[in-house]
Amino acid sequence: MFQSFEDTTKFSKEFMDTGLKSFASLSKNLQTIASEAGEYSKKSWEDGSSTLEKMFSAKSLDKAVEIQTDYAKKAYEGFVAQATKMGDLYAEIAKDAYKPFESAVAKAK
Repeated sequence: MFQSFEDTTKFSKEFMDTGLKSFASLSKNLQTIASEAGEYSKKSWEDGSSTLEKMFSAKSLDKAVEIQTDYAKKAYEGFVAQATKMGDLYAEIAKDAYKPFESAVAKAK
């Protein structure tokens, strides 16, 4: 597998470098996820507050139910879209985290 101590040292250095690259990529992607989660929470809160104001200003019970139903539909669609987006971001993290190790693992074989 390894011919000499120098080969082992070189492989160890390469593996450490790829680990650091992987960590940097992970850190960047986690910041993106945190930002997305924060933005979604803020938008969700604003939409909920706006809907509540509309419901209190409704002139009839039917109108209030219509407002609430429309909000529930939009909130569900927004949640599904956000969950899909977050799933894609997590998949991207996994790909980016493994990418630096591909060549190191291939060399070790």
